[in-house]
Amino acid sequence: MPLLKFDILQGRNDQQLKTLLDVTHQAMVEAFEVPASDRYQSVTQHRPGELVLHDTGLGYTRSAHVVLLTVISRPRLQAQKTAFYRLLAERLQAECGLSPDELIVSLVENTDADWSFGRGRAQFLTGEL
Repeated sequence: MPLLKFDILQGRNDQQLKTLLDVTHQAMVEAFEVPASDRYQSVTQHRPGELVLHDTGLGYTRSAHVVLLTVISRPRLQAQKTAFYRLLAERLQAECGLSPDELIVSLVENTDADWSFGRGRAQFLTGEL
């Protein structure tokens, strides 16, 4: 049950946002082998100056189209992570016109005890999921 949190600059229209989220979800489903119905996404839009994302000396060009994606997930295999990064960059370029230089992904891992889907219970621990 990955939780995907997008940080972007203001300016995308509703269809552009939908495509960004849909394409990202499909890449995650394929790479992490989670059910298609396992979809938890949040978008935070920032004014210019509120999102500072430099290139860390790698020579990447960043613009107002930059996407910072934080993925919070149960542990994943290294091969799954690298497949996700590759699929996501390829598909966002093809479907959204997003340069791979404009995509930053950070994957944060946690365990079953770190999730509650409601009702004050840890469903992974109780066996409900």
